[in-house]
Amino acid sequence: MDKISTILVPFDSSTAARTAFDYAVNFVGDDKNMEICLAYVEDDEKIDITKAFDDLQKKYAKELKKPLQLFTRKGSLSKALSQIQENQKIDLVIMGTSEVEDHEIKLISNTSKFVSEVDSPVLVIPEKMNEFQIKNIALVLGKEEIDDRHALETLLDVARKFNAKVHVLTIENTSEMYGYSEADQTNENLLEYYLENFYSEHTFIENPDVVKGILSHASEKEMDMIAILPRNHAKKSNPSEGRLTEMLTLKSKIPVLAID
Repeated sequence: MDKISTILVPFDSSTAARTAFDYAVNFVGDDKNMEICLAYVEDDEKIDITKAFDDLQKKYAKELKKPLQLFTRKGSLSKALSQIQENQKIDLVIMGTSEVEDHEIKLISNTSKFVSEVDSPVLVIPEKMNEFQIKNIALVLGKEEIDDRHALETLLDVARKFNAKVHVLTIENTSEMYGYSEADQTNENLLEYYLENFYSEHTFIENPDVVKGILSHASEKEMDMIAILPRNHAKKSNPSEGRLTEMLTLKSKIPVLAID
């Protein structure tokens, strides 16, 4: 893809949606070439989206270089957002999500469902996130060779925009050796080429719980974002169900960028 220029924010006036919108405004910053589109998908609990939209227009009029756009749809969230994403040539979806307790994990959020189904980059923002900063990004990789090198272009665009360092992380949860395979070397060469001077290092960590390993490392190293290449659209291997991505979007306290 080219540089990120159009951002879509699903908006229902909830706290999670407003947090995501605030993040999107900060993400755009003073870039005159970027614009934000809001998407409202009607459900049983209808809201006065026109008033909410007008309020946002007035509140952020000085900060946004381009006026907001609003798209309304009916039907399932994933299908509606996918249609808007395709029709409007959206480069990035920034979507809020509410914190989920361990005993509620089975109640997968709309955000997690959308991330697992859509074939485009999605940046998931935790509802309770306060400070905006993108200086260090943890890119999660498995042992497989990266299928689509062009997927890294989105990550590179984010790193360039904020002059952020990309720290690659691989969690070893089996007895297999990481860091010495042909696939690892191929990935390493690819990362150095595509991520340029924004690529920092590749860390290998042992942890039987992959999700906890990622979240713990991100917290300890004070990462501002977790990036992951979901394999539910893999080309060279059997597609997964995106369970890791799903769990990260549910449990992470920092933004998660699912690059697809």
